[in-house]
Amino acid sequence: MSQISNDMKSLRTVEWKNNKVIMIDQTKLPNELTFVEYDDFNQVAIAIKTLVVRGAPAIGVSGAFGMALAVLQSEAKNKDDLINDLKKAKEILFATRPTAVNLGWGLEKIMTIAQTGNSIDEIKELVISTAKQMAEEDIEINKTMGKNGSVLFDDNDTIMTHCNAGALATVAYGTALGVIRATKESGKNVKVIATETRPIQQGSRLTAFELKHDGFDVSLIPDTAVGYSMANGLVNKVVVGADRIVKTGHVFNKIGTYQVATMAKQHGIPFYVAAPLSTIDLESKAEDVIIEMRKGTEVTGVGDTKTAPDNINVINPAFDMTPPELIAGIITEKGVAQPPFEESIEKLFEANK
Repeated sequence: MSQISNDMKSLRTVEWKNNKVIMIDQTKLPNELTFVEYDDFNQVAIAIKTLVVRGAPAIGVSGAFGMALAVLQSEAKNKDDLINDLKKAKEILFATRPTAVNLGWGLEKIMTIAQTGNSIDEIKELVISTAKQMAEEDIEINKTMGKNGSVLFDDNDTIMTHCNAGALATVAYGTALGVIRATKESGKNVKVIATETRPIQQGSRLTAFELKHDGFDVSLIPDTAVGYSMANGLVNKVVVGADRIVKTGHVFNKIGTYQVATMAKQHGIPFYVAAPLSTIDLESKAEDVIIEMRKGTEVTGVGDTKTAPDNINVINPAFDMTPPELIAGIITEKGVAQPPFEESIEKLFEANK
């Protein structure tokens, strides 16, 4: 793994160059913009697990790129052995983040395309070209989603967002922040309020960094000031991303999203979710979704500074579930699903056929 420090005009979270995967190391933000380079799929798995790369769409593409590295690393001499090597890589990559549905989607797509190849060389070419195509499609999908969502926002709106669903959560452009970008690009003046998003601080480290980097009027608030901001008329709309949406419209997103949505409902503020169709899981029921639990040290300290007593019990879920009755609309690249969601989500998938 090599590191490349660089300043860049437009953030590209993950890309494929010279048969290597290059990512922004998001654990170093906002202090430094550092790029890491990987040539081993195991390194990509560790990067996903340790949040070097995060955000459902970015993880999906990173998983696909991990499979592309696996196909290059394989010393298999025939198709069956190569497919078996890919299956092992898929298992290792999938185990890193069980809640984000895009990861499974990305890995499955690569596995399916690999099985259509007849020779080792053909499989390698198919896997790499498909992974690169998925990265480009992610950007286009986000831009279309942004345009679809921009009509829901008005001139001079102040939009609250939670966690990071921007360029840093995708290949580039963003989902929730993509909607905010597209709203601004359509000529409307918008301000943004970003929550800090404890305990990993994706809002303060990533969203605030990204929006400031791109010239937005952005204010940062502690998670505990969501109610204050809404009660005092500082917020007109809310838009967040998602790590998984089930067909009933239940949304799984960064911990704290449910609180923001509940507070928005209390104050009559529309709460929107922006996510590609690849984030929608038509198979699982809400109660079957595994919520990833993370290590307690994320809560008991900041960096090397201890903020809690030793040996304290910690409950640290990475995600929570927002029920459909709190959601005004789910913005996708195929249009905006509105309640009742089971019906409107189904229509979006029919339109995608």
